[in-house]
Amino acid sequence: MSKNKYISTLTNGLFKENPTFVLMLGMCPTLAVTTSAINGLGMGLSTTVVLMLSNFFIGCLRNVIPDKVRIPAYIVIIASFVTVVDLLLQAYIPSLYESLGIYIPLIVVNCIIFGRAESFAGKNPGLLSLFDGIGMGLGFTGAITIIGLVRELLGAGTFFGIEVLTKIGYTPASIFIMAPGAFFVLSVLTALQNKLKAPSATNVEGSGCDQIACGGNCSTCGGSVFVSNKGMIEKAKAEADAKAAAEKAAKAAAAKAAKEAASKEEE
Repeated sequence: MSKNKYISTLTNGLFKENPTFVLMLGMCPTLAVTTSAINGLGMGLSTTVVLMLSNFFIGCLRNVIPDKVRIPAYIVIIASFVTVVDLLLQAYIPSLYESLGIYIPLIVVNCIIFGRAESFAGKNPGLLSLFDGIGMGLGFTGAITIIGLVRELLGAGTFFGIEVLTKIGYTPASIFIMAPGAFFVLSVLTALQNKLKAPSATNVEGSGCDQIACGGNCSTCGGSVFVSNKGMIEKAKAEADAKAAAEKAAKAAAAKAAKEAASKEEE
């Protein structure tokens, strides 16, 4: 496998498919633990370790795990690594462990980890899956650290616990380190993404949604055009099935012709 493939997989999670700012996944820890940059960094790195190890093991065992029990198998693998991370934090970084609280065990059901296990690690080799885990984990870490940093600066006037804005007379707006502040900061950052035409789950331009009957605008649909959408989807599926059947028939005919030609040569 080429070196570029690994680099592309690694950078994919950092920018093109950033799990927080582009895919909008893992919103629970993103909103809950980002009261400070340290909390965001700690949560992100903990998730990254679990994502790396679970991706690697699932990628290595993808041909061994039966398809019918893959979800329970993924849960066991992910939960094992979450337990290791949980115990290590409790033993060596108790202050961070107390700050993150229940959100460390909840990494088990983080949709980013399950999504990568199902869509990537279960279909690719272990090493490539490891690089995907590193990229997605670092992308998630960077995103929630940025959100935590903005909330900490505005809500407490500090930078990673160091007084900065308060020294120049800034009065902290405590709402930013409360629950509403998480929504304010995330919504502003998302609005900036849309304004700058950056990739985002809320920025559908160029994503192909404009080719369906509703134009991809869910706010004006009201369910009124679902029949048209369904018809277009079924038509596209039928065309794809017909193409696949034609290719299969052509391969079968070619194989039959080759077999008949071989039989004639033997005669």
